[in-house]
Parts: sequence; C-alpha cells; structure tokens
Amino acid sequence: MAPQRKRGTVSPTLLAFGRRFRRLREAKNWTQESVARRANGGGGVKPQYIGAVENGRTRCSREFAETMDKALDANGELLDLYDDLVKDATFPTWFDWHTVEPEAIMLESYQPLLVHGLLQTHAYASALLKKTDAVEARINRQSVLTRENPPPPDFSLLQDEMSLHRLTGSPEIMREQLEQLIYMVERGTVTLQVVPSRGDHDGNSGAFNIATLADRTEIAYADMAAHGLTMDDPEDLANLHRTLMTVRSLALPMDQSMDMIRKVIQEKWT
Repeated sequence: MAPQRKRGTVSPTLLAFGRRFRRLREAKNWTQESVARRANGGGGVKPQYIGAVENGRTRCSREFAETMDKALDANGELLDLYDDLVKDATFPTWFDWHTVEPEAIMLESYQPLLVHGLLQTHAYASALLKKTDAVEARINRQSVLTRENPPPPDFSLLQDEMSLHRLTGSPEIMREQLEQLIYMVERGTVTLQVVPSRGDHDGNSGAFNIATLADRTEIAYADMAAHGLTMDDPEDLANLHRTLMTVRSLALPMDQSMDMIRKVIQEKWT
C-alpha cells in the first residue's frame, strides 16, 4: 500500500536549494544530463535525480552538494545553502516510494508474508489488489527490473518460507507465481533466498525495503497496517540493516532456496 501523502506539497527549503542549484547549472549552460555526469566525483547520477533535486522532491547528500559546488564554481555557496536549507529538512509530505524505486542502484528487501511486488505475476497481484488500476500500477513498476538504460538495480530479496505456502487466489495462481520466482532468479534479475519460517527474529515485525541511490543516499520503505512509511533517518536505517543482517544469517543459500520453492510447487500447488 502506498505511503500516506498530501499531494502538491514540497519542502520549501529543498525547493529553494533546488532553484539555486538550477540557476548555477544554467549559468554554465549545462543540461541536467551533463551535470549528472559530473556528480559523485565523476561517477555520475541519473538525470532524473538532478531533476528531483532541482524540483525539491528529494534531499541530496552533503557529498553531492560538495561535488556540485566545485563543478559549478559556486565557491562554497552550495555547501552553505546545504547546511542552511537541506541538512535538517524533511522529505516532502507527498514523498512516495514509487519515486525512489526507479532511482535506486541497489534494492534490498525482506518479505515475510507475500511475494515482493516487483516479482508478482498479474494474476497474483490481481488476487491481492482487486482494482484494475492498482494492479496495472504494480505491474508497471516491474519495468525497473527489465530496463536497459540505465541498468536495473541490484536486487537482493529475502523471502520468508511462509509466503510460499500462503494461498493467494488459487493453487494455479500460486504455482504460476512460484515458477515466476524461479525464472527471475535463473535470468539473474534477483538474488533470492528463502528464510525458513520461525517467529523469534526481528524481521517478523513486517516487510521492508532499503534503496541505495547513485549518490549513496539510502531510503527505506516499511509496510504498516494503515499505510507505508518512507524514511531516511540514520537510526531507522541502522535498525533495518541490523534486522536484514539477522534475517540473512537465517536464510538458505540460493540453490537450496530454489530447491525449496520447487518442492513447494510439487507438493502443494500441483
């Protein structure tokens, strides 16, 4: 379920920083594409990220501001603006996970109850979401894993064993869905490990995702009963990383994970 949001509202401090950043870029007669190539110490970011910074839709890192300050010959102005406007700014209240996912160069996730949305078949998603527009939106999100330019993110998924046994829709839908998981692993789209079901680890508090952006910024999304929660607080991220490490230590290796999925298909969904 999408994070709760208020449409049409952006952080005024992020927007002020973005406007000045855009003026400095335009003074150089640089496009968003050309300035994007100069970010990250020459490592570059995607042009969409530059657009998000300029429109106040995301908060850049201080490292990004420092690199851009030098590239744009801002003589410290961008760093001063970062400290004054961006450092303590919150993300806009409408900030949504679907704007983060396409910008990620790495995605890490733990899913205790259901198959991850990026790997769901149309039938499985339909059984969950019911509404056609919601299903199509979920399926369209999956293009992030099949695009060619930029390359898809490195996707690492810990999928709880229970999700393989939980009937969603029909046995036919479940068989198709689990076969889809195997296919996506075999084609190298995702690194998937099955976590044997048990109730004594922190991961049972709920599903979550961690996205790493090109500038190494990390943003997390956690599922909640009422709505999803997007967060970037360092303490929250540290807690999620600790949980991820704990759950990963319990996960089966890739080959054993695939064997388990095949066994569930054969014994329960055939």
